[in-house]
Amino acid sequence: MRQKSLRFVGVLVVLFALAALIGCQGVSVGKQDAQTPASGQLTATPANVNFGSVQSGMSQSQSETLSNSGGSSLTISGGTINGTGLSMSGLTLPVTLSPGQTTTFSIKFSPESSGSYSGSVTISSNGSNPNLTISLSGSATAQTGQLSVTPTTINAGNVTVGTSGTKTATLNATGASVVVSSVGLGGTNPTEFAITGLSFPVTVSTSQPVSFTVKYAPQASGGSSAIASFVSNGSNSPTTATLTGTGVTATAHSVDLSWNASTSSDVVSYNIYRANYVSSCGSYSKIGSSGNTTYTDSSVVNGQAYCYEATAVNSSDQESTDSTPITDVAVPSS
Repeated sequence: MRQKSLRFVGVLVVLFALAALIGCQGVSVGKQDAQTPASGQLTATPANVNFGSVQSGMSQSQSETLSNSGGSSLTISGGTINGTGLSMSGLTLPVTLSPGQTTTFSIKFSPESSGSYSGSVTISSNGSNPNLTISLSGSATAQTGQLSVTPTTINAGNVTVGTSGTKTATLNATGASVVVSSVGLGGTNPTEFAITGLSFPVTVSTSQPVSFTVKYAPQASGGSSAIASFVSNGSNSPTTATLTGTGVTATAHSVDLSWNASTSSDVVSYNIYRANYVSSCGSYSKIGSSGNTTYTDSSVVNGQAYCYEATAVNSSDQESTDSTPITDVAVPSS
């Protein structure tokens, strides 16, 4: 009887152990189903921004991408930028990113002077990295001016051979002031042109152009040209301008004279006298004679004014008093 009773107890112990094992497995499965999903995580591309070298007074922009690389949505609530010459735009807040979603914004670098620059952008969110920092760097070089000539082709027009004509032009600077140290002439007819009105070195500022004069003295009829090269500390030195002009042959002018005949019966000829006129008639000198009451003066100079008188001469070579003078007879200059 005792032996039977012991075998029955052993069976109960085995069954109880099996029930306990099954119960533990049920508890373990229940704990796995209750795990929390991974949180959102913010990443930036590129992680750091280098603008390289930018000329002072100019600007450069770069695009930045923010991504949610985590397992759940996150919300970007803030964005600040620190650093001289740096600014950001295009980030509208707040913005929510689902896993794998991105948003972009722009960072601008606008240095005002030469040197090295650094700064940062901080993005705030409820992700696992609540404050994401993007480092910014760049450098600026000193601004260099550029020189220009207005007009680029300077035409002196038609000029009579043996005389000269002039044309005015200007030197201009953009970006920064430019110091012009010299000017040289080359090309086809450099000896017929000259640059005047500049005392080197001359500083041309961005707000104050500098005028100069081109002088053209043609040595023969026909077209002439030359190249003026201005040497400066500008980035586009030497700066050139084309000089042009046309030489024309001087027109031969003459003065035709006529007068009333003398009332004397013994007149055989007339003597003609001429004087230069400025504000009054100068000293007269004989330039010719005529057997009638007309005379052509072909020895006049262009641009000069004259006075004329005539006398009557009889057969005894006696000369009358001077006639009433004709004054300020102007000969055209060309």
